[in-house]
Amino acid sequence: MKITVACVGKIKEKYLRDGIQEYAKRLGRYCRLEWYETADEKTPDGASAAEEEKIRDTEGLRLLRGIPDSSYVIALAIQGKMLDSPGLAARIADLGNRGVSHVVFVIGGSLGLSEAVLRRADFLWSFSELTFPHQLMRMMLLEQIYRGYRILHGEPYHK
Repeated sequence: MKITVACVGKIKEKYLRDGIQEYAKRLGRYCRLEWYETADEKTPDGASAAEEEKIRDTEGLRLLRGIPDSSYVIALAIQGKMLDSPGLAARIADLGNRGVSHVVFVIGGSLGLSEAVLRRADFLWSFSELTFPHQLMRMMLLEQIYRGYRILHGEPYHK
């Protein structure tokens, strides 16, 4: 299976780049991992709701350009459905059984995802009701995908 992580902005912190690189390497034995990164928009201090929506829309259009029509899209969204690790593993297995060969996980910028991206998504997934830095979410996402594949292959993982 090919997995693409579509995300906004660049990773600035070395410790996050190192962690992401480690999980990307581990995932190499289970899937083909690709990245689609788009530029993030600067959010002015005290931005109005309309300005924030415009920023989300601009970033969303950039994200949508990198999502093939034939791919299955999982958007990370606080209003999505929560899954535990075995639940994610089951979803990955189900997609594979249904013949889905390309899954795109979408991580928005600091203001979240546009309505257009949320509508394009086939599944909205929430990690938690907590808010996490969007840069940290990349590493957390890869760790959970890796854990899901370990579960699917009957390999040990920390509970």
